[in-house]
Amino acid sequence: MNESSSIPLSDFVTYSNSEMEQKADAFFKLMKRRHSVRKFSNQSVSKSIIENAIRAAGRAPNGANHQPWHFVAISSPAVKRQIREQAEQHERRFYAGSAGDEWLDALKPLGTNDQKPYLETAPWLIAIFTQKKGGLNEAEQKQNYYVHESVGIATGFLITALHTAGLATLTHTPKPMSFLTKICARPDTERPYMLLVVGHPASDATIPVHATKKKALPQISTFL
Repeated sequence: MNESSSIPLSDFVTYSNSEMEQKADAFFKLMKRRHSVRKFSNQSVSKSIIENAIRAAGRAPNGANHQPWHFVAISSPAVKRQIREQAEQHERRFYAGSAGDEWLDALKPLGTNDQKPYLETAPWLIAIFTQKKGGLNEAEQKQNYYVHESVGIATGFLITALHTAGLATLTHTPKPMSFLTKICARPDTERPYMLLVVGHPASDATIPVHATKKKALPQISTFL
């Protein structure tokens, strides 16, 4: 089979209009219950759940099918402690003023600060990396395309898969994130993209009121 060959689309499932309406409505209601959580339980989460969520992320559309991502799933308490120490070091500078007044003002309604205990409490952290070079085969070092767009879509798949499984998540992006490359032993051809905190919400977890305010459909879409 040559590189440009095709096979029939055999696994696509077609639904009636009413079934599609029901599925679209059910999915919206499912995603309405997705919230960013900043207080996690230490309740364990099976590795197989994380593996399947990453498999789902790996099905995301991407540039030239190079799949320019790598996911490092971390459950080691020692590694999580390293990440927390490094992240909080950068966060202290961020909240001390390096972020700038406008950014810090925007964060005030969310009540965030430089303390990130969830980086140790949550059973899993998933460090997501972009790959500048790669290809379909592991040994390849071809130019990758639409890297950030591709990894962004894959991250959305990952968050959705974890939420569907009944887990809470938090996207964490300390600046800079270069320490993750060293801690996760990733090559210089990769860049940290995001740190995803994964687990069960603590029994006393709360949601900022500000985070519940979502733009209405007419504000986020135009139909032509």
